[in-house]
Amino acid sequence: MSGDKAGQPSPVLTEETPALFTGPRWFIPSALLHELDPGATRAGRRPRRTPRDWVVDFSCFLLAVLVGLLAAEAVNDNPHVPLELAVADQVMGALACAAVWLRRRWPLGLAVALTAVTAVSDTAGGASLIALFTLAVHRPFRYVAWVGGFGAAMAPLIYWLRPDPDLPYVVIVVLGVLLTVAIVGWGMFVRAKRQLLLSLRDRARRAETEARLRAEQAQRLAREAIAREMHDVLAHRLTLLSVHAGALEFRPDAPPLETARAAGVIRESAHEALQDLREIIGVLRAGEPDDTGRPQPTLAALDPLVAECREAGMKVTLHRRVTDPAAVPSSVGRTAYRIAQEGLTNARKHAPGTEVTVSVTGAPGEGLTVAVRNQPPEGEVPPVPGSGQGLIGLTERATLAGGSLEHGHTQGGGFEVRAWLPWGPHGTARPRPLKGP
Repeated sequence: MSGDKAGQPSPVLTEETPALFTGPRWFIPSALLHELDPGATRAGRRPRRTPRDWVVDFSCFLLAVLVGLLAAEAVNDNPHVPLELAVADQVMGALACAAVWLRRRWPLGLAVALTAVTAVSDTAGGASLIALFTLAVHRPFRYVAWVGGFGAAMAPLIYWLRPDPDLPYVVIVVLGVLLTVAIVGWGMFVRAKRQLLLSLRDRARRAETEARLRAEQAQRLAREAIAREMHDVLAHRLTLLSVHAGALEFRPDAPPLETARAAGVIRESAHEALQDLREIIGVLRAGEPDDTGRPQPTLAALDPLVAECREAGMKVTLHRRVTDPAAVPSSVGRTAYRIAQEGLTNARKHAPGTEVTVSVTGAPGEGLTVAVRNQPPEGEVPPVPGSGQGLIGLTERATLAGGSLEHGHTQGGGFEVRAWLPWGPHGTARPRPLKGP
């Protein structure tokens, strides 16, 4: 049984619309199949009847004819009905039975017309009840209430003008009203079942969409985490390698011992960069969290990091005033290490040869503050492609850890990166504003 819901636009259908119903279709109503599988019909065309629709329509037509024949016999036997009126009654009843085949296309108009015809034709009663049932299935209750209420209100007048020869007036009126209510209730029940099926379909579709979005978000977050890790680790290693390679390039007359030491550092840095890359790719293939894939640096790794930078020729000063460093949570220490590492990497790239100060301060309950500041570079430094991605990654890291990060130029022309990370249940401090030296 078809017919669009009143007040709701029909969906735009295309031949590329994916099928949402893949089961056998011969026993599904065409309107319901149209909702479950929009691709089953072409855009702008009414849904075609299924085999089940043809069986139901033919059964409804036979039922209307059977009720009409019984009513015609009763009209012929009624002494109060003239022959001319009996013939007219049967003609209108036959037309009403034929109109049953139009109930899917115009449920509201047919129900209104047949309700009016029933007022003057007894043989059209079966067709009128079928039209009322169809209206209850395909249209909201307000339409059914108006049409069914009009028919029920007309019943006392109809039976007053054409009394039944076998049943009392009150009994026949009550039976007519009850039959109308039963037909309406049955149609509303069928409509409710169809709406329930469509709502379950919508829930399933919504659940699939949400699951797909959650999977895509998880993949995106994993990719971002791996990208941050690769940037933090490889950028540090490659800038160190670049510094030592630049020293060999600009000092071809360096003593053999110094040249060998620089070459060894380059070889070791390249080996460590490849090892880091191999470990990160292994985490990506295994699909495991980063923490379980390989050992992670902590706050204690700051001293080797600074020493490594000093060996590369950087002027780095480390100020560490942390109360009970061993009590710093591993996640906070790892984030602090990555912030210091990225700050030193940026200083090597954008301010080579300048003095860099790394300060780490904090206590339980107050939070951990990490600041990396470099002096303004001497002369012009060529721009580095892709700049700024590391700072974006650091901001995400600090935010994920529950803290915040600020960066910008200082009053003296240098650059500072300052982050605050929570340490303890009562840490509420915020990063101090950037100031000049």
